[in-house]
Amino acid sequence: MSLQNDIMEAIKTAMRAKDTVSLESLRAVKSAILLAQTETGAKEEISEEEEVKLLQRLVKQRKDSAKIYIEQGRQDLADPELEQAAVIEKFLPAQLTEEEVEAVVKKIIADNGFSGMADMGKVMGIASKELAGSADGKTISTVVKKSLT
Repeated sequence: MSLQNDIMEAIKTAMRAKDTVSLESLRAVKSAILLAQTETGAKEEISEEEEVKLLQRLVKQRKDSAKIYIEQGRQDLADPELEQAAVIEKFLPAQLTEEEVEAVVKKIIADNGFSGMADMGKVMGIASKELAGSADGKTISTVVKKSLT
């Protein structure tokens, strides 16, 4: 519930500051949290892991949209998407650098004796669980491929 409380406080602050970009972003987060709660069929809180996944999904959606807008030469539409992604990212745990992810992946490979691309799925499974919330799947995948070749 702490994320939900943080979002509500941030919404109030954005309303007072008349910050429309933040307000729109935070309302989208609040809506997504409420939808996730109702999917369970009860008014139960969602876990912290689910909250992080939800926020990562919202950030990814906005970055993907911005990328498409930029490819189509519509920077005017891409900018608000990127600004919203930045607002939502403030509620995510600090992201690891590629070097930090690489160190964790190499440790997983060494500890379990994995070698070659045939073990990529196994390494990805372990790395995704271990790095949940602190690195996105694309970064993990890239580092795993590089480490296993």
